[in-house]
Amino acid sequence: MTEGEIGWLTAIIVGFFAGWMADHFMHTHLPFGWAVIGMSGAFILNAIAERAGYHWGGWVTFLLLGFFGACLLLIPVRIYIVRTRVPRQPDDW
Repeated sequence: MTEGEIGWLTAIIVGFFAGWMADHFMHTHLPFGWAVIGMSGAFILNAIAERAGYHWGGWVTFLLLGFFGACLLLIPVRIYIVRTRVPRQPDDW
């Protein structure tokens, strides 16, 4: 039982949601940068999966691969945020 191919509009909406979920999971809190990263991660990881021979199809699979792809793309952003933040004093909590 396959769900079939998804269209461009559905891919953009699902990629947008995958980026939002990845942004909250990775605690990057980018102002709408997660939307672009989510859609990019969804397209890249789905293209890699399709190139490897996996043809699942459907928006649920696109969402899961988009989430993981967006998390992979957000790792360098998260490292940069952690490395460049200003340290706080212990009594500043």
